[in-house]
Amino acid sequence: MPSEIRMTQHLDPRSPWVISTHDLGKRPGTMRQMTLALPAPADLGVDMIGVPKDAEVELDLRFEAVMEGVLVSGTARAPLAGECARCLDPMSSDIEVDLQELFFYSDEDASEDDSLLDGELLDLEPTFRDAVVLALPLSPVCREDCEGLCAECGVKLAEAGDDHRHEVIDARWASLQGLISDKDNDQEK
Repeated sequence: MPSEIRMTQHLDPRSPWVISTHDLGKRPGTMRQMTLALPAPADLGVDMIGVPKDAEVELDLRFEAVMEGVLVSGTARAPLAGECARCLDPMSSDIEVDLQELFFYSDEDASEDDSLLDGELLDLEPTFRDAVVLALPLSPVCREDCEGLCAECGVKLAEAGDDHRHEVIDARWASLQGLISDKDNDQEK
C-alpha cells in the first residue's frame, strides 16, 4: 500500500511570521540568533483573555541547523488584554512563553503532526500560537485577592464593604413569610 503523501502549503515570504533559513543552509551545526518584533496574529486567546491583534510580540530566537531540519528555540513576550473572571473588570498583563520546534527538511523524516520547512521558509505563527494558548490562564484575575461580584445582586464586593448582606429565606418556608408580616400588621391596629 503506498504511503500517504502530505501536502505542504506554500508559505508567503512577505508574511511577518515566515522566516527564511537560507543562511543556515543544510549544514548541521550552523546557528543564527534573531531578535524580532512582530504583530500578533488575530484570534489569539481563550474566552476571558488573549493577545490583542497586531500587538507587538517580542521574540528572542535561536535557529540551529541539525541533521533532520532546523531547530528553533527561544522566548516570546506579548501583552495580554481581557477581563477578570471574578469581577469582570478589564485587565491587562504580559505573558512570556518558551518556544521550541523542529522544522523538518522533508516529510520522510517527520510524523504527521511535525512542522515542515517550505523550501527554506518556516512559519513561526503556529508554534507561537500553541505556546501562548497553552500558557493562558482559563480564569484570569485582576489581582489574587479579588473578591468578585455578589451572587445575589451583582455589586462588586470590594466596593460594597463588610456590611453587604442579603436576607436569605429558606425556599421551604418562603410562603409562610407573608403570614408573619400580616399577623404583625393586625396586632398593631
